[in-house]
Amino acid sequence: MTTTTLTRVALRYRALYLDVDRASITAELTTPQVLAFAMKLSGCGYCLSEELLHALRMVSSAELQRISDVIDDVLKVKLNWAPLVKGWDTPTDENIIDHFITALANAFPDIFPLEGTTLPCGHLIPEGTFPIERYNGSPFCGRPFDLSQTTYRGQGTKTRELRLFTRADMELTLRQLLTMATPLDATQLDSLKLLLSALPMPSNVEIPIKETRMAVVHSLIEKGDEEGAARMMSTPTDILRYLWYEKTGNAVIIRPRTLIAQTQRNNRHVWRGLDRSAKAVEEMRERLKLKYDRRWCRRVATWLGDLDMPAEKAAEMMNPHRRMWVQMIHSLRLGEYSRRKGFEALAELLDVFYNERYTTWQSNVNKARMSTDYKAMLALLKQRPGLFARALFATMLRVGSEPTLQAFGEVATQLPMRLLLSLANGAETYFDITTTRLARPITGGTHAIEHNALLSLLSEEERQVMIADVKAMVMQQIHKHFAECPATGNIIYIDPRLSDIPITIGDRTISVQDTSCVPMGVRFPVEGDVVRLFLQWGEGLPAQWLDMDLSCGIVYDNGVRECAYYNLVTTGAKHSGDIREIPDRVGTAEYIELDLPQLLEAEARYVVFTCNAYTCGGLSPNLVVGWMDAANSMTIRKETGVAYDPSCVTHITRITSDHSKGLVFGVLDVAQREIVWLEMPFTGQTIRSLNLAGVTALLERLLRKISLGDILSIMAEAQQLTTVDDPTTADTTYTIDDIETILQMVMQ
Repeated sequence: MTTTTLTRVALRYRALYLDVDRASITAELTTPQVLAFAMKLSGCGYCLSEELLHALRMVSSAELQRISDVIDDVLKVKLNWAPLVKGWDTPTDENIIDHFITALANAFPDIFPLEGTTLPCGHLIPEGTFPIERYNGSPFCGRPFDLSQTTYRGQGTKTRELRLFTRADMELTLRQLLTMATPLDATQLDSLKLLLSALPMPSNVEIPIKETRMAVVHSLIEKGDEEGAARMMSTPTDILRYLWYEKTGNAVIIRPRTLIAQTQRNNRHVWRGLDRSAKAVEEMRERLKLKYDRRWCRRVATWLGDLDMPAEKAAEMMNPHRRMWVQMIHSLRLGEYSRRKGFEALAELLDVFYNERYTTWQSNVNKARMSTDYKAMLALLKQRPGLFARALFATMLRVGSEPTLQAFGEVATQLPMRLLLSLANGAETYFDITTTRLARPITGGTHAIEHNALLSLLSEEERQVMIADVKAMVMQQIHKHFAECPATGNIIYIDPRLSDIPITIGDRTISVQDTSCVPMGVRFPVEGDVVRLFLQWGEGLPAQWLDMDLSCGIVYDNGVRECAYYNLVTTGAKHSGDIREIPDRVGTAEYIELDLPQLLEAEARYVVFTCNAYTCGGLSPNLVVGWMDAANSMTIRKETGVAYDPSCVTHITRITSDHSKGLVFGVLDVAQREIVWLEMPFTGQTIRSLNLAGVTALLERLLRKISLGDILSIMAEAQQLTTVDDPTTADTTYTIDDIETILQMVMQ
């Protein structure tokens, strides 16, 4: 089980985990078993590094089969990939009249006694309507009958090289994830959980991000290390965060009413009879009820009593979530424990908290602001540099750019690099009133935010000066940071592709990438003339009505055309048919094929890729979505309609949370022949709920962000390094495979 887990994580870093010693690897002729294994991987679009090829000689045939099974599971090749229509590249020409006649024939058989074929689902398909010989299931209700666990292999023209990961590499990866100075995205967090389950916790490691600590605390408690878990709890907020993490699975504290409102939105339906929002709200309320046994009560009482801070400071930290703390204190019986011997510190904390014998820093800041005592306000903000950074732009508008940035510059060195970069990335969006500001709450959806009203009092030139001032201040701090860091050589190579990868602070992804680990905003060039979108859902679930929809919006200068379940064919796009029910355990699939020459001829600008949950609730767990392309043509099976080939997959992600109702997972720039991978959750059952202005705003924001290439160029300048175009002549090289290493270095 441990080696399987480590192999699954290694694949995300384009590697295979082998329990071997690197020093014992020798360059000898490979074995027939390894050659057969390499051929199978080639059919999935992988090739082997020389070191890995030689290392594979040292493992058994059983181990090779285990690795092969893991890869098959990650690529989902053993699931059902048959869509509704056989050979769906040739349209069936079904239309609304076919559905209307079929509905009448089934609803009123005595009034409309039509001849036809009765399908296993019980529906009669009248003659002259749907060409039922073209379907793998019912064209009327979307239930699949004929499944296929056979997929194509080897049609792809691009290969992904796999390298060797040993136990030392996995331990280093675990340490890097723990010490990341930015919050982990869904892929990184999932990898961390897997590694913690398979490897021992490293010693002498400092975890700077509180969300990361929650996964560590959970792992330590599961392993029975209560003392280790207690050492992670340094503030009351840490304790509340972990309690809420155990209750909801979210490492961020989200108020109950927010979760309830999100559940209500996700379970609404356009048809009143199918709406289950009221029932879902009751279920969520029941789920959020606080019920703890005596073991948990004593554990939390001990954590709170052992906090190394004055009771007044701890109570101040509890104040922003005061209502939640009151409920927690009652449910955990902390009042009872505070009267016991040995819990005197807890008793003092509860006394200070309930009697409100504390003052809050925020109230003092608000008082200074309302009395226009800006000198006192800036002095208070300097006491907490992190909160100063979050209020920097608004303070600049109220107090003025020069005094605010001068005060902030005095404490900027105390801030992590991620906060400084987020200021540089966010300045244009904040001060430019012509752009759309977006918020992406963890509960799903994307919302536009109104600009600060004070911006209207400034001229365009004044706003541009503020943007320039913020960027200059941040660049100065970054330059200073790198100048103080020791250089690893004198000559550096920076992969040009890194200039296209933005540092996506504040845009964490919510889906898991099982075959890669790239940040949002990466651009993938299209090799051929066809892009094939795919959606697969229902793995491991019993047969039921579970309707997920794959759609795309084709954007023109004069409007938008959609390719979706209600419009299967449009210029440059074909849909494989709408499946509304899933078969038992193996899932089902939908595809959309995009023809780039047709889209170019029709003068399409962009194609937005989306998936939605039409049924009540959010997107199905373990739903996978992505796209394929290849320089050569990709085949569609006429007898089954299967069009999935893992060797052609450019990008694939897996949904692990049901918070989102809809998700934008990519945008094709038709003229540039590039696909930008992004994640933009939105609320709604169909693509028509999507606000395309929000997609445009997100793309613009990603383009404006500082890229990995930009930050490495600043480092080279600060450390007086020579940049070269030939990696073989450099002391240090940074390529597209070093993204996590670069982020780790930049965010120190």
